[in-house]
Amino acid sequence: MITKVVMEALSPTMEEGRVITWHKHEGDAVSAGDIIAEVETDKAVMELQARGDGVLRKVVAGEGTTVEVGKLVAIIADADEDISGVAADGKPPSDVPTPAAATPAVPAPPTPEPAATTSRVKASPLARRMAQERNLDLQSIAGSGPGGRIVKRDLEGARPAAARAVAAGGYEDVPLNQMRKTIAKRLSQSIGPVPHFFLTTEVDMERAAEAREDLNTLGEQRISFNDIILRVIASALMRHRACNAWWMDDRIRYFGEVHMGMAVAVEDGLITPVIRNAHMKTLREIAVESRAMAERARERKLTPEEYTGATFSVSNLGMFGIDEFTAVINPPEAGIIAVGAVTEKAVMRDGELEVRRRMRLTMSCDHRVIDGATGAQFLQTVRTMLENPLAIVW
Repeated sequence: MITKVVMEALSPTMEEGRVITWHKHEGDAVSAGDIIAEVETDKAVMELQARGDGVLRKVVAGEGTTVEVGKLVAIIADADEDISGVAADGKPPSDVPTPAAATPAVPAPPTPEPAATTSRVKASPLARRMAQERNLDLQSIAGSGPGGRIVKRDLEGARPAAARAVAAGGYEDVPLNQMRKTIAKRLSQSIGPVPHFFLTTEVDMERAAEAREDLNTLGEQRISFNDIILRVIASALMRHRACNAWWMDDRIRYFGEVHMGMAVAVEDGLITPVIRNAHMKTLREIAVESRAMAERARERKLTPEEYTGATFSVSNLGMFGIDEFTAVINPPEAGIIAVGAVTEKAVMRDGELEVRRRMRLTMSCDHRVIDGATGAQFLQTVRTMLENPLAIVW
């Protein structure tokens, strides 16, 4: 029986996928449920499963090929079954050139095709992230994983790559990956159509910093400023329901629970894991979950359920020394808070000059949902709770 293997919608927002690695090859026996390939979606690297039994008779989309959802990528059938009719329908995607056949008089020694970018190299998501963080050139590293795939152990002892030379002509064109395509599309749907306005406040973080230092002496799980901010914002949203909402075109959806989106920078993009019911979780629970989710995000291992459904989001660039910035709303959410660095500043307090740890928060609001005074009151509650950490347990 012939089974068409098509590019499946592996995430709610996926419109196309790029085949990274084929785990099964033409002529291999497969069973329903077998992992036959890895596909890069707009959010993660996910596994493509066989939906039938037989032999992988034909691979239509080679590694590195981008295919629209629903289009044919391979054919599974019995070993002696005629697949010519199905194969004729599965033409290679237009962005993949099909070289003309040629028969050399004398067989030439095989020459490996140079990859245009490191995205063409077979490597695990974790290996790619480690290579980016350590400035390693994946093209110069031999892979020991299945099919020559580069894995974590292959990067041990590797030396940082020298700065890559720019192609002749003074520039280099790098094709967009699926995540970058989606980011571009989502931003164009947000910053233009969504009427943004911005509110900024400066918070005295001295007491929050002292509370954090005390908490970190009590257990193994360390608490970060970001953990405290996530917990405070979740609590404040329960008091300001108007900010915990979605714009639904013909209606506004207000939520009774807080599902907190947490922006995480990953290789070639950004993803927002969601901490479900953040208002019901302790500070330590948020610390554990936020770290685990961030790590899974960087390894491109999040499931769609783990990065969809946020009711409000937080983006923190304070660890990079950024004092203040504005974040773009992720529709249909109505707001996002941008978090700056905690820095020491000289401020007047009770008529005296003191050095205090301070931090700036900027809230981006969808004016169709949140009015200026509504957003200001919410941000005032956030500031009050951060300046008085015990307010979290009220």
